[in-house]
Amino acid sequence: MNDHPAGADVLALNQPTRTQNHQPNVGTGERLGSLAAGAGLALFGLSRKSLGGLALSLAGAALVNRGWTGYCRVYEQLGLNSAVPRHAERGVRAGHGRKVTHTVQINRDPQELYEYWRQLENLPQIFRHLKAVHAVDNRRSHWTAYAPAGKELSWNAEIITDTPGEIIAWESTEGSEVDTAGSVRFHATEHGAGTELRISLKYDPPGGHIVDRIAHLLGQGMSDLLEEDLKNFKQKMETGEITTNSLSPVSPR
Repeated sequence: MNDHPAGADVLALNQPTRTQNHQPNVGTGERLGSLAAGAGLALFGLSRKSLGGLALSLAGAALVNRGWTGYCRVYEQLGLNSAVPRHAERGVRAGHGRKVTHTVQINRDPQELYEYWRQLENLPQIFRHLKAVHAVDNRRSHWTAYAPAGKELSWNAEIITDTPGEIIAWESTEGSEVDTAGSVRFHATEHGAGTELRISLKYDPPGGHIVDRIAHLLGQGMSDLLEEDLKNFKQKMETGEITTNSLSPVSPR
């Protein structure tokens, strides 16, 4: 479980692994900026001729790699892709919100889990804080969540990355009551007997009284809730039923 302020990811996360072919997910402007900043940082670090300078050079090299390849591992983990033109600012603003991630291993095929998750109407069966998710079309959907005092929150979202059997990523659209982004990944385990499912969620609540309404979605509360929900999802997919009574809707006071 990983629960930390957004933007805490280190530059090393931008480096692609040697065993994977990654598709570009960084826009042209960002790539040029990364190349320029990375080259300058690397040259400055080398001129220092010290351990600190070496660290700066390595950080610069990571930025150069980001700009040269157009690949950012942090973006991949969140399912973001600035290489695709955007018509409006959506999702969670850079440097804002909180990110929660969790990984669970499920004894089912990745494609099977993907197909269940891709039917967005199934999501309230996984996440207790959700009341309903309605698909508008193949990419757009409307979400409703429980909130304190019998209230509800709703927002519109759009799928931004969809690779069958591998990843689904989504983000809220402009003007939504809640700014959120998320992704779920499905990786076949090395021994081929199941799937490692990794989910990342990021929320940035608006100000005022709305903050209180969705406080249960943030911080450790969200971490605990996500872990419990994924345990129930694992049980459901492996046995066909959930034997606990923990699936009652979450509507905090």
